[in-house]
This record gives sequence, structure tokens and C-alpha cells, in this order.
Amino acid sequence: MSGVNEIRSRFLEFFARNGHEVVPSSSLVPRNDPTLMFTNAGMVQFKNVFTGVEKRPYVRAATSQKCVRAGGKHNDLDNVGYTARHHTFFEMLGNFSFGDYFKANAIEYAWDLLTRDFGLPKDRLTITVYYNDDEAFDLWKKIAGLPDERVIRIATSDNFWAMGDTGPCGPCSEIFYDHGDHIPGGPPGSPDADGDRFIEIWNLVFMQYETLPGGERINLPRPSIDTGMGLERIAAVLQGVHDNYDIDLFRALIKASADLTGVDPDGPQRASHRVIADHLRASAFLVADGVLPSNEGRGYVLRRIMRRAMRHAQILGAHDPLMWRLVPALTREMGQAYPELIRAEPLITETLKLEETRFRTTLVRGLAILEDETQDIAAGGVLSGETAFKLYDTYGFPLDLTQDALRARGLSVDLEAFNAAMERQRAEARRAWAGSGEAATETVWYALRERIGATDFLGYETEIAEGVIAAIIKDGVEVERLEAGEKGSLLFNQTPFYGEAGGQVGDVGEISAPGFRAAVVDTRKKLGDLIVHDVSIVEGSARAGMAVELVVDHAARSATRANHSATHILHEALRLILGDHVAQKGSLVSPERLRFDIAHPKPITAAELAAVEDIANRIVLENAEVTTRLMSLDAARKSGARALFGEKYGDEVRVVSMGEIEDDAAHERAYSVELCGGTHVGRTGDIGLISIVGESAVAAGVRRIEAKTRDEARRRLTADSRAFADLAALLRAPPEEAAHRLEALVDDKRRLERELAEARRKLAMGGGGTSDARAVRDVAGVRFYSRAVTGVDMKDLKSLADEAKQSVGSGVVAIAATGDDGKASLVVAVTSDQTGRFNAVDLVRLGSAVLGGKGGGGRPDMAQAGGPEGARAAEALTAIEEGIRARA
Repeated sequence: MSGVNEIRSRFLEFFARNGHEVVPSSSLVPRNDPTLMFTNAGMVQFKNVFTGVEKRPYVRAATSQKCVRAGGKHNDLDNVGYTARHHTFFEMLGNFSFGDYFKANAIEYAWDLLTRDFGLPKDRLTITVYYNDDEAFDLWKKIAGLPDERVIRIATSDNFWAMGDTGPCGPCSEIFYDHGDHIPGGPPGSPDADGDRFIEIWNLVFMQYETLPGGERINLPRPSIDTGMGLERIAAVLQGVHDNYDIDLFRALIKASADLTGVDPDGPQRASHRVIADHLRASAFLVADGVLPSNEGRGYVLRRIMRRAMRHAQILGAHDPLMWRLVPALTREMGQAYPELIRAEPLITETLKLEETRFRTTLVRGLAILEDETQDIAAGGVLSGETAFKLYDTYGFPLDLTQDALRARGLSVDLEAFNAAMERQRAEARRAWAGSGEAATETVWYALRERIGATDFLGYETEIAEGVIAAIIKDGVEVERLEAGEKGSLLFNQTPFYGEAGGQVGDVGEISAPGFRAAVVDTRKKLGDLIVHDVSIVEGSARAGMAVELVVDHAARSATRANHSATHILHEALRLILGDHVAQKGSLVSPERLRFDIAHPKPITAAELAAVEDIANRIVLENAEVTTRLMSLDAARKSGARALFGEKYGDEVRVVSMGEIEDDAAHERAYSVELCGGTHVGRTGDIGLISIVGESAVAAGVRRIEAKTRDEARRRLTADSRAFADLAALLRAPPEEAAHRLEALVDDKRRLERELAEARRKLAMGGGGTSDARAVRDVAGVRFYSRAVTGVDMKDLKSLADEAKQSVGSGVVAIAATGDDGKASLVVAVTSDQTGRFNAVDLVRLGSAVLGGKGGGGRPDMAQAGGPEGARAAEALTAIEEGIRARA
């Protein structure tokens, strides 16, 4: 059999022929087991199926599961590269029965696959069973025809599997391959069993019991099967080699490393090539599954894996970053089986390049300082903890790297002093945080962040995951539990819920466990990486340490993602239409809508908005992939990525690219490239539609754009279309003529209003002619024009006053108008030759007081007022007349 890819395919095809559903590998980040750092076995994704919590539409499955063992209980990191079979990343082939077939079928399938399909010689295979599993012993003899001495009973826990202290469990049966008597070692169970001659290649777990609290073991009602066969191990057997690193997959990766470094792949430094090949796989697959280097949790394990490989690259003499240049070799070998590698190749490449570039600076600087500090320390000596802490705190040189560098020289680190220095730093940080006002209320989050660490955010890759309640907060105080009907905040070790940041609102959804349910009404971030879930307990009680399932509201998240990606597309479209001065000044992204503010000195015209909307929707219709890369902040800015107003960025940033466009040189480039930590659609077509619904001013030189996408945009456009159709029907015009018909009606209305106003004005003035003369009286030697009218607007009232001034010639004019609502308007005008004697503002206020008004205003020659008591209009005019008499 030729290569790893063929072996994998033939395994899955064999079980597909035998009624098994071929299930894709799950993520390396467990979604259904918050107690695991990484997926470390094929059965992890089926854990809830085995326990009955989850139902699937099949009862038989087969997988090739990607696994990582580099942290926690299963930590093989230090052995990788120096032994024949230790790996951080490996593939586990497995077949599973969920209450369908049991031991007989499992044994028959295994024997047929190995001896018939794979063609292994029967005399090279040895079997182990649990010491009291007579059924398995007899089945192996019957099905395989093996003699008693080749079916070995093992009494240790190596041949009994358990999911935990309680839960499903059962005996195992392991299949060993004999590599030949030229290799030291004896069969399993013998004194020489630790040798390398007999290698376990497949483990069959017969899940037939359940362990209850207290230790009692009962039979499962539906016994199940869980098997695991290391692909690398079976490949070594089938390719006739003893060492996993000699199989075709690893030889291809090792050759790529050797070609780039010029160092013999099988020479004295072969272990370094092996470390690089193994760690390249682990690093690439972890990044593809959403893990990025950091100083805590999964990200810290990834960083250790990366930096261990990078240190070996330096040992091989690589003067420039090496790991990122090996990614194409990996995707060639494994991309067909795992397309996520191809999808994430840009992110993997950028992440490795960034990490190695930064690490080389750290390594050179740290090793130089370490050399100076230890030159006088003899072998067996101890480096001071203060010095190790300074290397860590000031120069970014991790403690484990210091220990590794010193180990080769026989030196160690004073860990007690190092930990004391670390605690002093934390205490100082606590004192700095504990202040007054708002800062003082945040101290609860600081203490929690220090105790439980950052929350692992899984939401880039999934909307459903399990997590363990790490802390419960109620009314600003940590508590042990929340009961049904209570509200509070929950923190978890990991979560798919996005905490509000960068303008994107926090996720909502549900948290549940048997007998427990809580609604997540909001999700917030504290201290940058502590994700706080605000909840209302619907059923049962939340307790610290409880494992729960977290489910993000899919509809809300999807709509929010579409709106967030739309802001990026609109932002760039606005720059293209309005100019490079456009910069985002704030945003809000929710499931219902999006809005963002931009720097622009004047209103955006309807034509400009239409052009922006047209460009944006062309990008949507491209349905181009939305890609994410990790870069240094400086590199991201140099690449042209746009930063958003008011956001704080660390040394490493996520760069989101979407769409394609031709530049001035007719070259294709990404349409939009921005720094962003939010969640986005997978392809621009997922946005569906972008509809701008508003443009307004929010401050000097700042305009606000509001828009909708997807269903919200469709619903709005549908409502607008129906409203337009109704309007056309009312106008009794075809839709294409409705605007012209409405314009004509508006023009007619304006003409009629003008004619009506003119008629009212003439009527109010008595129709013109001699009737005006009767409105003029002599008051203490002053010509006084007064008239009470109805149905005249204030603007027309002032024009009437101007006309009356002309007819008076010299004197005072007062006109009161009563409206249909019973209120009155009042205007007083004084001819220019009389403004020295009479002030229009003083006179109008006399009338306003009678009308129940609150004064009036204007100029000495023209003032206006009003009041609610229109029935007293004549009295108001009389009060003005008395005012003239008193001032004459």
C-alpha cells in the first residue's frame, strides 16, 4: 500500500461498505467536553452520543479524527522528535457502534480489514484482552483462528477503558504488530513488553458497563463500540518501516525542511527536522481550528509548540523564519483530506511568520542576557528567580524557554523566587486597579481574571459548545449559585458567545444542562478577555463547577455577522465615492440594523448614496470568501489594513479581508482590508443585500449612515414597494407615472393654497378699497389701524400689517387673527417715523397678556405674539389702543 492518504481512504471506504456513516473529523477544540484542552481521541465528538444526551441519524460511524496531545494529562511534547512514535498531532482512525453491533462484529471487522484489505500477515498479529473477558477471548480464537498464546489476558487498567470516575466503561482488546526479532522487545504482558518489537496498532473498546456514583457497575442497556487506530502507526507497518517519521507523509515534510536549511535529514540533527515536521502539523491544524498564539490556555500550548519548532529551526542554522515556508508542503500532503488547511492557509502562514519573527528577536535578546547572567554560575548552579522574572516580564522571554536553555548547561531556576516576583507584580497591579468611582466597581472582575484566567472564545468557529461555570456574580458580588427567577452573570472557561466590542453587540442565546436552563440576555467583555454572560435563570440553579451547553442564538448571530461585514463593505464604498478623507468614527452592529459614523464635512447626496449602495451590492454579489489573518499591528498597517476609530489593538491583530477589485494598475486586490476582532460572514454573498435607510448629521463634520441587510433589508424594500403600489392605486396611475402624477397634484395644491391665502387676505382686509379706511382711527393724535380677522396664518398676518402701514402712512397697525383651534396670533407694526414714540414689542406684549400669552418678540417696527384665548382678540386690540393713548 502506497501512502498515508490511500490508507486513510481505504479505512473509511471499508467501513462505509459495512454500513457506517463516514463522519468528518471534529475540531481540535472540543465543543462537547469542556474538561479537555484538545481533542485527543476519536470518540470525543461522540461522547454525548454514547451517554444518550445526543441523538444522531446513524448508529454506525467511522472517522479519521485529528488529535493533539501536548498539554495536560496527555503531554508528549518533550518526547517528540526523539522517539519513533511520539507526536503532538496525530490522526486516529476509528469505527463506532452506538448500541448497534458489539464484540463479534467489531472483532470481525478489525480482523478482515487488517488481514484481507490491508494484507497484514496473520502470524505478525498478537491480541490482548482484559483478563476476565472470556467472551472476547473466545471470539478472537473463533474469528481469527489464533492459538491461546497469541490472545493474551492483561489484568491491568491498560485493557479497561473508562470515560471518567462515573459513566460508560468497558474492557478493551488491543492488536499488536510484531516488527520482527531484529528489534528488541517481547510480547505484551511479558517482562520485555516495553521494547519496540511489538507495537500496538489498534485498540477496540467494548463499552458495556456504566459506573454509578459510589463505584457500583451495571450493564449498559445498549452496549457500544469505540475503536482507535493511529494512522501514523499503521502507515509505518504497511510501508515496511519501524519509525513513524519514516512514512511518506513525514518524509515529505522533513525533505522540505532539509531543502530549505541545507541540513542532512538523516544526519546528527535529524531530531530537529522531526520536531519541525511534527510541530508544523500541530501548529497549522490548531490555527485552522481557531486557536491563535497567546500567553494562556490553548493559545499558550500552541505558542510553546511553535516556538519549540522555531528553536530547532535556529539550531539547524535557519537565518530567516522557516516554518511559514513549509506550509505549502503540508497542504500538498494533507489538504485534500482536510480542506480547512487550504481554507486557512493564509492565516496559518501569517501566524507562523509573525510568531517566528517575533520569537527570533526575543530569543537572541534573551539568550544574550542569559549568557551574561550565568557566565559565573558553575554547573549545577541556580539562576536567581528575580533574573528569570526580569527576562519574562521585561524582555518577553518565557520561563520554560529559560529552563530549556539552562538545562543543557546543567543549571536550573530558583522557582520559588520567580513565583514570589510574579505575585508581587500581581499585587501591584491589583493596587493600581483598585481606585475610586467606576474603577472600584470593576475590582471584582480583576480578581476573577487573575484567578480563573482569560475566557477561551470559540465563537469564530462554532455557535454551540460546552463549558464549565468558572464563577457566578450577582449584584457585583461572587456567589456560589443562582436560582430560578434570579438574574446575574456567569463566567466560563470557554464560550461561543461574543462579548460586546468594536461596535458589535453581545450575543444572546441559551445555556442548559439536565434540569437547568438560563437565557443569556447580553454578553460583555471585561478586562479585554474576560467574557461575562448576563443571564436570567429559567429553570433549576446555576452552580460553580457545573458543566453546561452554551448555544448562541443562530438567527441573531447570523444577522449580526451580516451587518458587521456590511459595515466594512460600506466603509470602503464611501471612501471610493466621497474620498480618502472618510474615516469611521464609531459604529453599532446589531441583528436588526447597522449604523456607523464617518468623517465628512457636508451632507451626502442621494446620488452619492445610490453610488455607494451600488458598489456595496456588487461586492456582495461577488460572493467572495471573507478571509482572516493574524498579523503584527505594524505589518497590518503597512499592508494597508484600516484601523477603526476608538479601538485598542494589541501587538497581534486579526485582519479581515473581503471582496475583490482592480487597482489603478489593473491588478486584482482585496476590496476591503480592516483590523477587526468581530464575527463575520463566510462569504460576501451571505450578506444578501445592503440597503441604506438613512443619512444624517451627528456632529460637526460627522455624518451617520444607517443601513439594513438580509431579511431586514428585504422586508423594508418589500414594504416600500407595497406602499408605492398602494400610492399608485390611489393616484389611479401606472407605477411608472405615479411620481409625475403626484408632482402635478402637489403643484396644484400649492397653487390653490396660494389662491386661497390671497382670497383670505383680501377678505380679511375687507376686500380692499374704502373698507380699510374704516379700520383707521385717531387715537390721541396718532393714526391707529386695528382689525380682527380669522383664518389667516402668521406669515400672511405680517404681510397684511405691511400693507396696512402703507395705507396708514404714519402711525401704528395692530391685527389679531383667530384660528380654527381657538388660539390667536397678534402682530403690531409701527411706521418708521413713529418708532421713536412707540415700540412694537412693548405694544404687542400688552395684547399678548390679554390673550393669555407669554409676551412676544420682534423689532421696534414689527413684533408678533400669540395666546390661547382667541375669543378675546378684540380686547387685545383695545389694550394696544390704550397703550398708544398712554404713550402719546
